[in-house]
Amino acid sequence: MQQYTYQAALAVAEGIRWRVEDIIGGERRLDFTKPFMPEPLACVEQLSFLTPYGQRTLNQIRGNAYLCIFGLVEEFILPFVLDRARTQLRDDDHRIRALLQFAGEEAKHIHLFKCFRRDFESGFGSSCAVIGPPEEIARRVLAHDPLAVALMILHIEWMTQRHYIESIREDRQLCPQFKSLLLHHWIEEAQHAKIDTLMIEGLAHGRDEQSVTSAVEEYLQIVGQLDDGLMQQVEFDLKSLMRAIRRAFSEKEKNEFRQVQRRANRWTYLGSGMTHESVLATLGKLSPAAREKVESVARAYC
Repeated sequence: MQQYTYQAALAVAEGIRWRVEDIIGGERRLDFTKPFMPEPLACVEQLSFLTPYGQRTLNQIRGNAYLCIFGLVEEFILPFVLDRARTQLRDDDHRIRALLQFAGEEAKHIHLFKCFRRDFESGFGSSCAVIGPPEEIARRVLAHDPLAVALMILHIEWMTQRHYIESIREDRQLCPQFKSLLLHHWIEEAQHAKIDTLMIEGLAHGRDEQSVTSAVEEYLQIVGQLDDGLMQQVEFDLKSLMRAIRRAFSEKEKNEFRQVQRRANRWTYLGSGMTHESVLATLGKLSPAAREKVESVARAYC
């Protein structure tokens, strides 16, 4: 397993400089003639009852939900990271600076995704609901053991890396503006994953096997809570699609939609993070039994 340091992560992060104003707004507009999400994540082509126009429209609805859900989870990541910095203000200077840099970038991402939502709603032509509200989801997640929350954050960060590298980076069909937003998000999240790995090591220090097992169980509870939200998102997306293309689906078509999109959402947000090799490596370092448990549960989301 690769060893990270706060000093090295901070040095890389300080070399990455972009402003929200430089990558969104003005002439930088979403191209609604193109898909936003790669097909391995969107899984719209499996829905044969949709026309190419309907498939592209659903793809864009999924893209809107994707960035809005990232904004939503960063609403609990931001206070969590600030709390970690606050606990040891006189500790390692590189650690404090790295955590504050991490928090500042998460606040920037929240701002970015709010700007995206504004641009999407302006150009798409109809409303698209997204799960929330963010503050309620944040309250529920942050009520868990800090080690469990850190594991969920690690899951999200490595999931982001996997999506961009495996599905997004080489896809030339995607809307260039949407792809640019994902690129800028990705390059900062790469450092966040390293810093969160270090936070987990600190939170796990001195814990016995039972305490680690309990935290991993709470991480899986958070996964379950997010899964419930994702199932609600499928229903929102179904209604948004029918509204956007002005067509009512039959019960057979609705059931096919639910089956395909539930599986797609589970892989996108849950399975792809739970099975990431770096997430599993961190779990294995905490407890081989914890890794085995997560690998077993992950099968339901893959």
